[in-house]
Amino acid sequence: MSSFLIAGPLIVFLIFVAPLWLILHYRSKKKTAGGLSEDDFQRLQTLSEKAEKMQKRVDTLERILDAETPNWRRRYE
Repeated sequence: MSSFLIAGPLIVFLIFVAPLWLILHYRSKKKTAGGLSEDDFQRLQTLSEKAEKMQKRVDTLERILDAETPNWRRRYE
């Protein structure tokens, strides 16, 4: 009697839940293993270019500040 109480839910789990669980698990693994989509890659490239431009601007501003106010770094670092 007690073995049937355990076997019944176990059979239902193995027939219905486990296959669905495995299918959904490996489908999500496949999507994440694919890497970046074309849109994500394009966005990443754009952000990288913007970051490089901003770094150049910061470098330029620091050079200007170094020339005009040599001790500015001590106050802000």
